[in-house]
Amino acid sequence: MSDDEDSDGPVPVGVKLGSTRTVIALPDGEGDLETIRTLTCLATYEDQLTGEERVLYGDEAATEYPDRAQFMLRSGLPEDDDRAELTKKFFDALIEEHDVPADSVVVYAIPTIDNEKGLANLESVIEESAIGEAGVQSYPESLCGSIPAIGDDLEAISEIFTAVNMGSTNLEASAYRRGEQLTPFATGAVTGNEVDRMIANNVEEETQGRVNIDKTTAREYKEDHADFVDFEPFTDVIQQPGGGSHEFTIERSVMDACNDYLDEVVDEIANSFLPDLANDYMKVYQLALDQPIVLTGGMACVPGIVEEFEERLSEELQREVTATAPERPDLSATVGAQRIAAHLIESDSY
Repeated sequence: MSDDEDSDGPVPVGVKLGSTRTVIALPDGEGDLETIRTLTCLATYEDQLTGEERVLYGDEAATEYPDRAQFMLRSGLPEDDDRAELTKKFFDALIEEHDVPADSVVVYAIPTIDNEKGLANLESVIEESAIGEAGVQSYPESLCGSIPAIGDDLEAISEIFTAVNMGSTNLEASAYRRGEQLTPFATGAVTGNEVDRMIANNVEEETQGRVNIDKTTAREYKEDHADFVDFEPFTDVIQQPGGGSHEFTIERSVMDACNDYLDEVVDEIANSFLPDLANDYMKVYQLALDQPIVLTGGMACVPGIVEEFEERLSEELQREVTATAPERPDLSATVGAQRIAAHLIESDSY
């Protein structure tokens, strides 16, 4: 997409720089929403003709340079100067390749992490990029992610509800009162990345040590096969070091890890986040639990997880609770951020 001299004003752009994937959302030339989605990784190499440094990012970097591709946001934020510089290179290459317009209002989703340095670095990555000339603002990731789940516009900003972000790097939860974030909670002990690690360990155990997979393969198993409703065993083939191949079947490894993860999520929400919310804002707690809990983030994409979360949390709390999720939990934070950006432009408040 390119700048248009005859455009009516800045373009609304939503951004989420995630630990595993980065997503950008903006209107295409037909007025529909375009989403740009790629792995948040970067690899550099030397041009053999000129000697200059070249940059590859995303899936291309992970595929062609698996030995040197760097996932610079594994902790959720660019925590130090080196990671901030790598993130800038990655983001600049991404927006240049996709020609994201400079004349834009950018809203980006920020994780609920108590890390001032990392948040400041993330802000500088966005604000020092070539986009967002008309304005840059940030909103909590779980709020942005809840917007597509609650309505077709920005109805979530007028509601009282709780949101749980099932991310790769952190489990986050917050209550929202008409857009105001209350009792933000985050833990790095229950994460999508940990599920990947558990799957890899489970595969080794299930195959009696004959198969070892890396975390990238484990993540692919999770994304392609995890299903709380209709999981089916699947087969894969590995090449043997001495030649030949070995076919194996996975029956338990993926869903054992997912079930353990969901039990831990329910425990953290029921016994850490919700008691703190009740202690801080009892009326909000009561009102929020009368509304569906919104699940966002990559792990919320697993089929059937919403219903399983409802059942297990209801049992833990000994009261009926309901849950919901946007159609695409992995894209919802960016889509919500883009809707906020569009509203800021329409209301001339950027």
